[in-house]
Amino acid sequence: MPTTVESTRAKILIVDDSAFEQRMLVDLLSEMPYKVSVAFNGLQGYQLARADLPDLILLDVRMPNMDGYTACRLLKANPVTQDIPVIFLSGADADDDRILGLSIGGVDYVSKPFSPGELAARIQVHLNLARRQQSQPKPVDPEAPEPEAESEPDAVLVNAVKRLISDNLAALPGLAEIARSVGTYREKLSQVFREQTGMTVFGFIREERIRRGEELLKDTEIDVQDIALLIGFNNAGNFATAFRERMGVTPTAYRQAIQHKKER
Repeated sequence: MPTTVESTRAKILIVDDSAFEQRMLVDLLSEMPYKVSVAFNGLQGYQLARADLPDLILLDVRMPNMDGYTACRLLKANPVTQDIPVIFLSGADADDDRILGLSIGGVDYVSKPFSPGELAARIQVHLNLARRQQSQPKPVDPEAPEPEAESEPDAVLVNAVKRLISDNLAALPGLAEIARSVGTYREKLSQVFREQTGMTVFGFIREERIRRGEELLKDTEIDVQDIALLIGFNNAGNFATAFRERMGVTPTAYRQAIQHKKER
């Protein structure tokens, strides 16, 4: 039976394919009041996170089988693991790598080689922030469905794809790349997505683009041409055609109708 001290020690999961990096991190964290576990690739890390629910994850980016970005997408798509802070550790220090890591849900991005003292401080900061957020009552939406205790793997996969699409409407990769980004392949993704949502991936992309366009027309004064580019259309004409097919009016007419209602 764990003692009170053991039960209050924060659990840190290290996900890194390098045995040397793992040992260095374990040695560093073992000197602190943490319980440390390790995984050798993104898939194993995701599975351990689901089973053990660590308080924080140190996630390498470049790994075989499943990289850190893919693992993070799955972690953030699963209700059970979505609130676990993820700190990326990577030898890649390009701005694009940092932006990607933070945009898909990482709370921090630390470049290798790093200062042990700085990493320890960042870990403690994010543990404290997570504890503070957990102690605050969450607003209750009476119309929201009850959260699932554990999402099925297919549901997590689809949630990850939906988020990837929503975050990249302006420049979506092809279906094969979308599938690789969530740890699967094109045919499997197409099958699972249709089973889970009743529509194809491309059907969802069309709906999401129109939905986002509707929001921007309603809530902003951005020009229709710029909205078209922001949501992935080549030009305003293509956007207008797709919007009219779905909504029954052109984007300009839709915006004018909204403005008219606000003025009344």
